Amino acid sequence: MHLFQNTGRRGEDNNSLSMVTSISTCMCYVQSASNQWLIKVPSNIPALQGSCVVIPCVYTYPKTKKILNRWVGFWKRGEMIVSTNLPKIKLTQEFRKRTKLMGNLRSGNCTMRISSVRTTDVGPFYLRIEIPQHKSFTFSTNTVTIDLRNITPEPPTMSLDVLDKVKATCTVSHTCPTSPPRFYWSRSGKQKMRSKRLNDFLWTTESTLMFVPLPSDFNQPLNCTVVYSGKKSQKHGQQLFFHSLNIGIYLIIQAKLKRKQHIISVLKYACLK
Repeated sequence: MHLFQNTGRRGEDNNSLSMVTSISTCMCYVQSASNQWLIKVPSNIPALQGSCVVIPCVYTYPKTKKILNRWVGFWKRGEMIVSTNLPKIKLTQEFRKRTKLMGNLRSGNCTMRISSVRTTDVGPFYLRIEIPQHKSFTFSTNTVTIDLRNITPEPPTMSLDVLDKVKATCTVSHTCPTSPPRFYWSRSGKQKMRSKRLNDFLWTTESTLMFVPLPSDFNQPLNCTVVYSGKKSQKHGQQLFFHSLNIGIYLIIQAKLKRKQHIISVLKYACLK
């Protein structure tokens, strides 16, 4: 993880969107954070081929008393522009309609999303910020690479609790919070889904299924299939063994109650006649 470093190539231009860069010199005296170009990005982030990946990014720039009304960002790979908030810039076919600079640059958010991740999307990527009325800076040493070693998604983890009801939970981790995985269960029931952030770039999403077991559920498999953005999927299943005494008693009571209700309904019907 790059933690607010300010070494890199810098090109400053107070009046235009200059793309000229030069090597910055080492500052040997202490400056306050408000007078520095700082950035926080992960140096390496895992991604699933065909899915999407969100690269978190936060930056700060030297403060000024000037009135600023324009912030321009360029995510680049080498000299190629990968993503920008300038709509007039035409990206190459490789990245067109697949990348988006999601963050609000004015507030210091430079987060980028790459969709339909390809094997060529490994990077390294870096950010350049241009503030026409102020300064510009290129964070060339704060690069981000994408790790595509896990071409096949890992199977989801699954937990199973059997009391008077069955509660099954299926969990996966991913790097695409804007398009979380979809869950499909082999049995109907009440479903809940929630996502939680694990760190700067990794999220976990879980689906919980709850249902009252029937005799037909005995010794049957319960499967959870996860479909990621990009349509890659993985499945995990567990066999439902209801050997719990509570389940047996519960089902017997259920059966007796249904039988009693049926008898009462018949008697009521006979009395009415």
